[in-house]
Amino acid sequence: MSTQHDPTHPRASKAGLNLPLDLQATLIRYVEQRKGRLIEITRELIRMDSQNTPPLGAERACQSWMARQLEACGLHPDLYDLNDVVGLRDHPLYHPGRDYRDRPNLAARYEGSGGGRSLLLSGHIDTVPRGTQDWTRDPFGAEVEGNRIYGRGSNDMKAGVATNLFVTECVRELGLPLAGDLIFESVVDEEFGGSNGTLAGRLRGYNTDAAILSEPSSLRVCPAQRGGRTAHITFRAPASMLQAGRFPAGAIPQLTHFLASIESFARQRARVEPHEMYAGHPDHVPVSITKVFTSPWGFGEPITVPKTAQVEMYWQLMPGEPQAEVEREFFDWLRQLVENAPDIFPCMPEVHLPFRWLPGSSTARTAPVIQELSACAQRVLGTAPAVAGIEGPCDLFILQDGFGIPASIWGAKGGNTHAADEYVEIDSLVQAAQTLLLFVAQWCGCAPR
Repeated sequence: MSTQHDPTHPRASKAGLNLPLDLQATLIRYVEQRKGRLIEITRELIRMDSQNTPPLGAERACQSWMARQLEACGLHPDLYDLNDVVGLRDHPLYHPGRDYRDRPNLAARYEGSGGGRSLLLSGHIDTVPRGTQDWTRDPFGAEVEGNRIYGRGSNDMKAGVATNLFVTECVRELGLPLAGDLIFESVVDEEFGGSNGTLAGRLRGYNTDAAILSEPSSLRVCPAQRGGRTAHITFRAPASMLQAGRFPAGAIPQLTHFLASIESFARQRARVEPHEMYAGHPDHVPVSITKVFTSPWGFGEPITVPKTAQVEMYWQLMPGEPQAEVEREFFDWLRQLVENAPDIFPCMPEVHLPFRWLPGSSTARTAPVIQELSACAQRVLGTAPAVAGIEGPCDLFILQDGFGIPASIWGAKGGNTHAADEYVEIDSLVQAAQTLLLFVAQWCGCAPR
């Protein structure tokens, strides 16, 4: 914590909060004193494998462990099967194709005295797979080195779930007399465009006046998310191209022409008007190639040209862009690309959309949840936090667009997200928790005894 700004000092600025200064200082100091527990929860969650490998997942161990922690602090956790949620599979936002056997959601309610605003602290416990990348640390070792905790999911988003659980414990341990209800939630299946876990929580009845989604925001208040679309594209060389009397090229000419043309699609996308949460962003609607596959590597494979080539393409979009328009733009561009090069493309490539449509979403900068969260962050950080859209899609749209719950993303700093040697920064984890505890007291209403 900076020596230039001590947020526990009684003369620290109120930053627009209506909580007594001594209570603000008490809450901030309590988190600092108990930060060992916050680190412990984070590391324990990292050590437990909760990889999402569609259609399956391995979240139960983490969910069961957190249920025991909630029971230990006097709450009554609801560890429930998504298959038992009434109306889930019939809901228009439900995405089929996932298996939820032995993958429970978890929720717990800290009941307020009444008359205050309710708040949801939500996060997903699933992670992307370990992958085949070379890690220099154990992906499930939760190693601490300097200011960092390493491991798969450390940043996305076990640190965020740990923050939510820790703050819920703090509220209980301090006996804070909240007026509004506080709900802790940990959902399954967010990665790979899942979102059914967050949807199930709403249909289960855990709905509130506002929500904090503790994705890693680098200590920014993020009321908006970009949308995202993923396409799997397969190029195939017909047999005639492989028997033309010269060394065959297979699917490679199609692949190289396509990759060389991606920039034209990116320029076309860049003409989309930036949402105000992304104003001034150097690339507000990025287009990426995330995987390229032609044939297996190594001396166990013959030297031959690939008959097929596969590409995973991922592009993002602004809040408000309709699905039909975004997809029509892509397919029109691809069709024109093929028609302009008939000597390269003997037929249209195959396109498969493997994951759900993820729309952009936003809450207004002027919404009370954004204003008050920003004030709490300023109280802890000593300076006003950035208010901006997060760089990728998440489950924010389920809360905001599906159920009208104003929400913001708020979380710690980290790096190597979805990559090897993923990490979260410990000092920012503490600041994220201090801000969140302040905000719980501010939003739900809390008066000193």
